[in-house]
Amino acid sequence: MLVPGPKVRGRPGGIESLPMDSDGYGDAARERIVEEPPKRVDAPIRTAFERDRARVVHAAASRRLAAKTQVLGPQSDDFVRNRLTHSLEVAQVARDLSRALRSQPDIAETAALAHDMGHPPFGHNGESVLAELGASCGGFEGNAQTLRLLTRLEAKTVDATGASVGLNLTRATLDACTKYPWPRAAAGPDGKFGVYVDDRPVFDWMRRGAAEGRRCVEAQIMDLADDVAYSVHDVEDGVVAGQIDLTLIDPAAVWETVREWYLPDVGDDVLDATLTGMRAVGSWPTAPYDGSRRSLAALKNVTSDLIGRFCGAVQHATFAASDGPFVRYAADLVVPEQTRLEIAVLKGIAAHYVMHTDQRAALMERQRELLAELVAGLLDRGPDALDRPFADDWRVAADDAARLRVVLDQVASLTDASAVARWEQR
Repeated sequence: MLVPGPKVRGRPGGIESLPMDSDGYGDAARERIVEEPPKRVDAPIRTAFERDRARVVHAAASRRLAAKTQVLGPQSDDFVRNRLTHSLEVAQVARDLSRALRSQPDIAETAALAHDMGHPPFGHNGESVLAELGASCGGFEGNAQTLRLLTRLEAKTVDATGASVGLNLTRATLDACTKYPWPRAAAGPDGKFGVYVDDRPVFDWMRRGAAEGRRCVEAQIMDLADDVAYSVHDVEDGVVAGQIDLTLIDPAAVWETVREWYLPDVGDDVLDATLTGMRAVGSWPTAPYDGSRRSLAALKNVTSDLIGRFCGAVQHATFAASDGPFVRYAADLVVPEQTRLEIAVLKGIAAHYVMHTDQRAALMERQRELLAELVAGLLDRGPDALDRPFADDWRVAADDAARLRVVLDQVASLTDASAVARWEQR
């Protein structure tokens, strides 16, 4: 449950030296890469952050998310989430939490809507393939690709030289979209990073004055909303697909997966207690899912209750730690340890029962082969095999590494189905 926040006592020092507006966001937060003239007097009056949200909603890359894998392929069932429906659900969670924290809901929602725009076909499986294939040109990472797309690849605005600056979003919105604000060289064991070397100029502009590696609170809200939606809804999809029965969880097997994927140092006793705590939620199912409306309603109730449980716990912990304001770098989101454990347990349930199956393993291997062959074919054929914007990029590329980056940009832009079609045409 989200409740009203505490009275704001004053603004601690943030990164911006310019005067702050009444909402806590000043001119630096609203600055764009390319200055834009005022809108027509007869145009609807919108804030800078509302315009950012509209640009992401109307972007071609947003539409393509509808045909990209979340966990199960978008063609596998009419019910399961794809990247677009997942992003919409993340956006709803992020907006509600941001509003409850008296942050800027439009920024958090836009970051949530954009957070997966850089992901390639076939979900994280496709991302890992492109990361391996792109080692010689700086790697590939879905979040770094999102920044590249928002500031370069998605056509909306050009600078004085005619070069694309992408959607030309405000500094605050771009920063909120950056889940991992560091380059590949600073990536941890998980390999996550948020900027390629040739996108460093816009990254440095965006991060002006920010502490190295620190995320703004709006990015923290987006990241939590992603975790919450991912953990709850992937389990829901698995239940409806007949792969998960919440009344018959095998703790020994699931805990092995939880440790392998998420919490390597947590013991069985802690995980047992975590699952017991979630089972105490009044709506936790006591009978197997049978496909009836009554059963589906019960499943929806438990997903709703879990989302409220997680967000409510975070909100209360955040208010307990700071008076705010929860704007940019003035404060941080606080995720209680119990909430972190519960989210990881749900992720582990989905990973064990949905992602560890032999059928899925075979499918993922074929997807990897397909993407590797597609990248090789496009590199061999060159600009004639690329869409016009990427063909133009190829022709001005300085070396083989730059041309490989162009091919990765092209492949990352494809949907699952269009990747298969391009592979057939290679």
